[in-house]
Amino acid sequence: MDPVRNPYSPGAGSPPPALVGRDAQLDAFDIAVQRLGIGRSAKSQLLTGLRGVGKTVLLREFGRMAESHGWTHVPTEATDDQRFVESMAMLARKALLRLSAGRRAVDRVRRALGILRSFSARWNLPDGSEFALGFDPVPGFADSGALDDDLAGLFIAIGELAQDHDAGVLFTIDELQYLSQRELSTLIVGLHRVSQEQLPFMIAGAGLPSLPSFAGEARSYAERLFAFPVIDSLPAEEASEALSVPAADEGVTWQPGALERIVDLTDGYPYFLQEFGKQAWNIAAGPDCITTADVAAAAAVAVDELDSGFFRVRIGRTTDAERSYLAAMASLGPGPYGSGKVATAMGKTTTQVGPHRDSLIKRGLCYSPRHGIIDFTVPMFDQFIRHWTA
Repeated sequence: MDPVRNPYSPGAGSPPPALVGRDAQLDAFDIAVQRLGIGRSAKSQLLTGLRGVGKTVLLREFGRMAESHGWTHVPTEATDDQRFVESMAMLARKALLRLSAGRRAVDRVRRALGILRSFSARWNLPDGSEFALGFDPVPGFADSGALDDDLAGLFIAIGELAQDHDAGVLFTIDELQYLSQRELSTLIVGLHRVSQEQLPFMIAGAGLPSLPSFAGEARSYAERLFAFPVIDSLPAEEASEALSVPAADEGVTWQPGALERIVDLTDGYPYFLQEFGKQAWNIAAGPDCITTADVAAAAAVAVDELDSGFFRVRIGRTTDAERSYLAAMASLGPGPYGSGKVATAMGKTTTQVGPHRDSLIKRGLCYSPRHGIIDFTVPMFDQFIRHWTA
């Protein structure tokens, strides 16, 4: 069939042609935005799950929904080499400038931008074009030198300006696991102060499955500010819908057996569904049906694409010792794995392999569901490792 008309879109954060199976999260977010807009309390969402399940897509949808209610949405992605305080100031700057665009510099606008100027000066942020806003600093609100208090003061200034304009502000932060515990604690404190003032300001984020425990360790009241929905593979019916709906929009049907086979091969993981759907479409002779034979022919191509792209890119920067640790994990079958058993499989002690385990967690290839346990952050990664090391 015509590859130009292929509706499937595997890619990092690429929106699927049919966003299915996430209605509960979307509805909860929409209610939270509307409640905050009328001064009521509401929990935001920190999405958790393995890679490739659609967390980034959901964050983007949250942004679109917030904007439909007249809110300002400012997205960012945490990295392991960014300066947290500078990232927060950049988010604040974008939000404040958007809120004040087209409006005269009334008192509240001047005050909010002046607080940002004070924050930037106190935390030694760039004083060039990025932060030199042409407003005088406003002392006493975000310049104490205690980051918890200063970031909270900045967030409150944003929320007050938004409230004055009958609007709201949403920050979405992807890859939250790259924040340190101290940085995550500061973020939670800031949001807590804003929530106490009942201001229309929200932070939604996404991270790996260890995020809930990480947030709880950072601040014990995190669970009162956030919901932690687990974004996982799609049930069989919804996985089939993710494939059949986009095809139907192009006048193409799937044989029932073909859909069942792809769902079985992919375990319903959204990224894998898109990759298998793409390859089956391209291989199918058509003109208006994808068959089980097409899926069988496409499976090897889809697996090769996953191996050479989705999987392989994630081990490209690992050391030999880290790869040996990954291979030992995979040799034990599907996870999760006891750290002691992995060490035994390597013929070493847990102390000897501990640094490799920790570095793999920092790289985002593994996570610890609980003490003494480790698992892959990528679905079906154990199968790839066994194939790759064979």
